[in-house]
Amino acid sequence: MRIGELLISKGLITPEQLEEALEIQKRHGGRIGWILASLGYVKRHDFFRALAEHCSLEFESDIEKLIKGVDKNFINQFDPQELAYYEIVPARIEGNILYLYTSNPCSQKYIKFLSNVFDLYHFNRVKAVVITDVDFIRILEHFFKDKFIDLSVNGLFYMSPEDSAVKVFTKPQLFLLYITVLLFVVGLFYKPVFTLVVANLLIQLFYVASNLFKFVVSLVGSFTEIEYRVEDELLKSLDERNLPVYTILLPVYKEPEVVPDLIDSLKKMDYPPHKLDVLFLVEENDPETLEAIRKAEPPANWRIIIIPDSQPKTKPKACNYGLFFARGEYLVIYDAEDLPEPDQLKKAVVAFRNFPEEYICFQAALNYYNRDTNFLTRMFTLEYSYWFDYMLPGLYRLKMIIPLGGTSNHFKVEKLKELGAWDPFNVTEDADLGVRAFAKGYKVGVINSTTWEEANSRLKNWIRQRSRWIKGYMQTYLVHNRNPLKLLRQVGWRGFISFHLLIGGTPFMFLVNPIMWAMFIYWLVTKTLALEPIFPSFILYMAIFNLFFGNFIAIYLSMLAVFKRKYYELLPYALLNPVYWILHSIASYIALYELFTKPFYWYKTQHGLTKKPNKKV
Repeated sequence: MRIGELLISKGLITPEQLEEALEIQKRHGGRIGWILASLGYVKRHDFFRALAEHCSLEFESDIEKLIKGVDKNFINQFDPQELAYYEIVPARIEGNILYLYTSNPCSQKYIKFLSNVFDLYHFNRVKAVVITDVDFIRILEHFFKDKFIDLSVNGLFYMSPEDSAVKVFTKPQLFLLYITVLLFVVGLFYKPVFTLVVANLLIQLFYVASNLFKFVVSLVGSFTEIEYRVEDELLKSLDERNLPVYTILLPVYKEPEVVPDLIDSLKKMDYPPHKLDVLFLVEENDPETLEAIRKAEPPANWRIIIIPDSQPKTKPKACNYGLFFARGEYLVIYDAEDLPEPDQLKKAVVAFRNFPEEYICFQAALNYYNRDTNFLTRMFTLEYSYWFDYMLPGLYRLKMIIPLGGTSNHFKVEKLKELGAWDPFNVTEDADLGVRAFAKGYKVGVINSTTWEEANSRLKNWIRQRSRWIKGYMQTYLVHNRNPLKLLRQVGWRGFISFHLLIGGTPFMFLVNPIMWAMFIYWLVTKTLALEPIFPSFILYMAIFNLFFGNFIAIYLSMLAVFKRKYYELLPYALLNPVYWILHSIASYIALYELFTKPFYWYKTQHGLTKKPNKKV
C-alpha cells in the first residue's frame, strides 16, 4: 500500500488530509509522509512506523534494545560523520547478514551506503530496521558522543591549526607586543617628546586612512546596487518541485520566552514545509528552553539537537554540532529573536543557482523591528542600516573582505564543511568565517532580503554584546595576522588593506578615541601649551582634519543610513553619533581586558525585552 493509504487504513489521517497533502505534492514535490508530518497531521512515531510497513521492514522504538543490538567494535570502524550523512547505523554482521538501523529507508543515500560498504564486508543479505530520526541521533550519540564533541570543538584546529583562535597569541606576536611596549617605555624615559610625536603621527595617519577608507567604501555602496535582486516574477516562476532541502540552524540558549514567536515566524516561511530541515540547538543544561520548544509542538519533521555540556560554551560550537545532522543542500542560521522575510530562502536558492560556483554564501541584510524604543535602539538601527545597506555593498563592489553577520548568512553546506565550518573559540565566528572564505578564493554575495531582529534596549546588555563582538574582531585580527605575507598572497592588496582597516582598525580606533578626546577636551578647557611639542604643525593639520572630517564622516554616514529604508525620523539622532562612539570605547576596553583574561567567554545577550510586532515591519 502507498503510505498515504496505509495511514488512512490505520485511522491516523483522514482522506481529506491526504488529498490536501497530494495537492501540495503536485505543486512542491517531496515525499507524502514528510508532507503529512510537516502539516502536523501525523506524529513522528506514527509516520516512521508506517514508513517501515510501507517498505516491508521492521520498526523499533525501544532505544535500549536498539543499542544492545549494536556491536561496538563493528560500528567503530565507521566515520560517524558519514553515518550521520547517510542516516544509517550499521549494527553488526552475523554470518553473511548485515544488520542495520535507518531513518531513511528506500532512499538513494541508503542504496549508496550499501554499495560503498559491500566490498569491504562481503555480506549477502541486509536486515534493516526502521527507527525515527530522533532515535537515530540518540544511537549515534551513544557511541560517538565524545567524537562529535571533539570535532565540534577542535575540528577546525585539526584541519587548519593556523586558522583556529584556540591560541590567542602566538610567540612571535607576544614578542612583538613586548618589544613595542618596551621601546615605548624606554622612549618615554630617554626621549619622551620624540616618542610621543612618533606615536601621535602613527595614530593620525591611521585616522586619515580609516576615515577615507570608510568614506570611499560607503560612497561606492551608495551608488551601486550589488544585491542579487530576485524579483517577484522570478520567484513565481520558480519550479517548487525542484527546490532542495534547506537546513535552518536555530541556536537557542536560555530564552524560552521567545520560542513561540520563533516557531510562528518560521511556519510563515514561503518554502515547502516538508523541505525544511529545522534543527533546534539546545544546550544540555537548559531544560527551560527545551521544555518551551516541546510545549510549542513544532511540526514532526523539525528536530531538537541537545548540545552536550562542554567548553567553550559558544554559539559556533553548537552550530558545528548541529551541522553533523544537517540534511540540506543549503543552510542558514537564525537567532532566536529573528523575523526573516518569508521569501528569503527562495531568494537564496535563486541566487546560488544563478551565480558562479565560487559564491558559497549569500548574506541577507539585518535590521531592527524595535528601532523606536529608546536612544540605543535608534542608534543601533542607524548603525546596522549603514553597515548592511551601504558598507557591505561597497566592500563587495571593491572586491574586499566581507565580515559576515551572525545570522541570515546562507551557505552551501558542502563548501561550509570544506572550510572547517565555524571556529568555536572565536566569539565573532561570522566575521572570521568571512575572512577564511575570502582567503580560500570564495565569494560572498548579498541578497535583497531583510531579517528583522531585536535591538538591545538596555545599556548593560548592549555593552556586554558589543564587547563580545569587538573581542571577536581582535581574535580574528590576531589569527589571520599570524603570517602577514601569506595573508597578502591569499587576499591580495585590496583584501589586505580592508582586513587591517576594518577588522584590526575598528577596535583600535575605539581604544584610541578616548585618549584623543581627552587631550582635546583638556586643551579646550585649559588652553594649555603643554601639548604643543607633540603636535608639530604637520601633525596638527592632520589632527584638525581628523577631528572635523572624521566626525563629519561618522555623522554623515549615519545620516546616509536613513534614506534607503526611509527612516527619516532617525535623522536627528545621527548628530549624536559621537556619544554612541563613547559607548563603543567603553565596550572596547572591556573586550581588551577579556582578551587576556577570558578570551573564549561568550556573554549571553538577553532577548525578549521588546515585544515583536504583530504586523509587517
